[in-house]
This record gives sequence, structure tokens and C-alpha cells, in this order.
Amino acid sequence: MRAKPETTPRVVLVTGASRFLGGYLVTRLTQNPAIERVIAVDTVSPSKDMTRRMGRAEFVRADIRNPLVGKVLRNADVDTVVHASILQKAPKSGSRAAMKDMNVIGAMQLFALCQKAPAVRKVILRSASVVYGCSARDPAKFTEEMSARRDPPGGFARDSLEIEGYLRGMGRRRPDISVGILRLAPLIGTQLTATVGHYVTAPFVPTIVGRNARLQLLHVEDALAALERATLGDVTGTYNIAADGVVMMSQAIRRAGRVEVPMPLALFRNVGRSLVGSSMRLYTDELLEYFRFGCGLDTTRMRTEMGFEPRWTTLQALDDFVRATQTRRIVESEWIDRAENVLTSILGGTATTGGADVMTLARPGRNAVQR
Repeated sequence: MRAKPETTPRVVLVTGASRFLGGYLVTRLTQNPAIERVIAVDTVSPSKDMTRRMGRAEFVRADIRNPLVGKVLRNADVDTVVHASILQKAPKSGSRAAMKDMNVIGAMQLFALCQKAPAVRKVILRSASVVYGCSARDPAKFTEEMSARRDPPGGFARDSLEIEGYLRGMGRRRPDISVGILRLAPLIGTQLTATVGHYVTAPFVPTIVGRNARLQLLHVEDALAALERATLGDVTGTYNIAADGVVMMSQAIRRAGRVEVPMPLALFRNVGRSLVGSSMRLYTDELLEYFRFGCGLDTTRMRTEMGFEPRWTTLQALDDFVRATQTRRIVESEWIDRAENVLTSILGGTATTGGADVMTLARPGRNAVQR
């Protein structure tokens, strides 16, 4: 069953508007003439470039824990709220307690304000697939009804689970409000840092011996399109949002032309930091677990009920990122193919490589490094 036809909202409020997803969602919504007002909310002002992109949007600098948000909801007769301001890691000047307070307490108070606002008819939550965790006991694909096989290690995942629970509770108390939860797969895009894309394009990529994670990603453009679809359409319930197909970690590293460096788990963080650089510290616990195990999502409901089709597959999203960043290859893919063919012949006992072939493998030449 597909989602009902689009019911364009009249006044939309978006939280987290100074960040990538929230800001660009506001930009898309302001370009829709059927929407009368778009109100952007965040604790910090957006950049000049983002402000220009937002166009006619009205920016309100406020914390969602501030009662001012409630006044905005009532005075502007907001009918649709998109909550996209969940922090993935603790702020630089704060702690894990501060992160939990901003995420969980902030969401609780925002949903309470939505419950009291008579005009609100829809609340969309930007959640994440981290709620499923990552472990060796995971199924091939998680459906929306499944839960993590073990407690997620990071604060972002635990906060996301709590926030989802509070939103469902508000939906039960106000059944006239449509509640939609989008669990986004890990994003890949040139505008994002400390993501899968930047990890697999490090010059030398640390991996864990005996593991080859299954990566199912989501192009940032598809993430924005899914949020816009949920905002405009009659979307109720929980949805996995991910691209088609998976890419193994080793395959992703190879397509980026980088060098995989397997190591024991005990050395992964410390030695990996020396290989990847200071950005290794920016990866959340959830993302490091994803590099170890990966995670697959069942997107049947996304297609049949939400009526959303991602434009990019996982493989296409990865290749688009590599092209956009003009990643400088360390190893030429054709050279790897030749090496694999020769090694296969040797292991099969039928190798007659000859001196020229061996020299070609040992000395790939100048073409081994290219844009």
C-alpha cells in the first residue's frame, strides 16, 4: 500500500536548521510555493551561505528546551514540525551529560509543546539506523519491527531510541497528530565529515582482521528527498531509509583506490588514528562499530507505504563521493586486477607469469597514481 497523496503543509517548523540536513531541507521547502511559511530554529545562526539559500525562511535563534519555541508554534499556527537537531556526539565545550540533556530532554520538551499546540497535525523525526546497533549476530537485514541484538555502545544510539519512544508516546496522547520516524542509513556526501566516505578514502584504511563489514549507505541527496517526501506527504510510522544493495568494506576501499591495513581489534583505535589522522577521534562509537560489522536495512516499507525510491544505489553513492572529492588513488585498480589474476594462477598451480608480468606487478609505474 502506497502513501496517500501529498497533503502540502501550510506552516512548517524545522529544528537543527543551521546544520546540513536541517538547513538544506529548509531550502527545499522554501522553494515550494504551496507552503506559506517556513520557520527555521537552531541554537546558532546559520552561515551566510546557508542564510542566502534559505531565502524567505524565518530564522528563530532558540533552544528547543526554551518556552519560546512553544510561543512560535502557537502564534504562527505551525501544522508540521520536523525535528532534525539530534547531536551525534557531545559538544566541544560539553560532556555526555550535556549531549543527553540537549537530545533527550530537548526532544521531550519539544514534543510536549507540540502536544499542547492545537494547530500541529504532523511531527517528523530524523532518526538513524544506529538504533539497531552492530554485532556479529545481526540478521542480513533489519526490519522496522526488529531491535538491536545487543545494547548499542554509543550515546547517539541510546538517545535516538529514547527520542523515538517519547515521540510515539506523544502520538498516543494526540492521535490526531501524524507521527513519522525516518531511520536513515549512514550518509555519504562531500559536505559531511567523519563519515564512511571520508574513512574509506584515507590514504591507508585500518580494518579489523577477520571482518569485512557490509556497508549500506544513503546519498545525502536521497536523505533530503526522503525528509521532504515525509514532510509533504501523509507519512505515518517508522521507516528504514537506505539505498539499494551493499558494498563490502574491502570493496569500498578498493574502489576508492586506497590501501587496506588489517589489524587486531585492540590496535584499531590507536594505530588506526596514526593511519587516518586526527579525524579518527571524530568518529562516534556507533560509526566505529559500523566499520567493524556493518548493518543491512530492509527498505520494503519505504517503497510500498512511503512511496519513496532512492536515486542512488549504495555503490553509486560511493562512486559519486569518490568522483566528487577527486580522490587521489594510491593503488591503480587495473594493477590490483592483474595481481589477483596472477595470484589466482599461482594458487591454482597453472601460473606461467613470466619475467615481464612479475616485473609489472612489482613495479606498477607512474600510472599507479592518478586522479
